[in-house]
Amino acid sequence: MSETKPWDDETEPSDQETQLRNGETTPWHENDDFWVGTAPALFGHRRLAAAPVEVEQIVHLLNLNPEAAVLDLCCGPGRHSLELARRGFRVTGVDRTTSYLEKAREQARKEKLAVEFVQDDMRRFCRPDAFDGAIMMFTSFGYFKDAAENRQVLTNVHRSLKDGGALIMEMMGKEVLARVFCERDWVEIDDVILMEERTVGKEWNWMETRWILLKGHERREFKLSLWLYSAREISQLLEDCGFGSVVVYGNLEAAPYDQKATRLVVVARK
Repeated sequence: MSETKPWDDETEPSDQETQLRNGETTPWHENDDFWVGTAPALFGHRRLAAAPVEVEQIVHLLNLNPEAAVLDLCCGPGRHSLELARRGFRVTGVDRTTSYLEKAREQARKEKLAVEFVQDDMRRFCRPDAFDGAIMMFTSFGYFKDAAENRQVLTNVHRSLKDGGALIMEMMGKEVLARVFCERDWVEIDDVILMEERTVGKEWNWMETRWILLKGHERREFKLSLWLYSAREISQLLEDCGFGSVVVYGNLEAAPYDQKATRLVVVARK
C-alpha cells in the first residue's frame, strides 16, 4: 500500500481537477465520469444484497399499502426500485445518469418488472399528486451549493406526493458524523479499495471529500462535496417545504436518533 502514496499531494491530477484547469466548471454531481467511476464502490455486492431488507424497512416506515405508487428519487441502478416492483408496488425511478438507468432497465426487462425509469434532474422532476410514497436513500440530498436548489428538490417531492403520502430520507447526520469523524480512512469493497479524505467547513455545514479508488493497477481520484444536516435542520427544512409531520430515527430499523444512531433517517408526511 505504501508504494501507491495515496495521500501524496504530488499525485497526478484527478479528472475533475483537469476539467477545472481547462476552464470547465461542471459540478461533481453532474459529471458522468464520477458516477461511472465510483459505481463499483457505491454499489458493491454487499450493498446490492442489502436491498430486500432495506425495502422491507422502508415499506414499514412509510406504511405503504399494496400496489402503492412509489417515487425512487436518485434511484441509481435501481436496487430499491426493482425490489419495490418485485413486491407489487408501482414504481417510478428517477436519476440523471444514463448508465445507471440502462442497467436498471435491463434488469427490469430480465425479470419482466413494470418499472418506469425516468432520466431527469431532481431539481426539475415533479409530478403533482402522483405518489403515495417517495424515497431518497444513501445520502441522495444536499449536493447543490445553492441552498435554494436543495429546497426546490424537497418542494418538488412535496408536490409530487398525494395528500397523506410520505417521504423517507436516509443520510449521514451531522451529529453522527461528529461522533465518528475520521479525517482519513479506507475500506475494501469487493475488488476495489476506496480511500477517503474528508474536510469539514462552513461551521460544520459543508463537507469536502476526496476519494481514491484502487482496482488492480488502476487508480481513479474524485472530489465531491455536500451539505451536512442535523436532525433539527433537515426537519425544519422539510417543514418549510410544506411537510406537516416529520419523525426522525437513528437507522432504518426505527431506532431512536440518539448517541447510538448510525444514520439519520427522516420520515416526512404531507
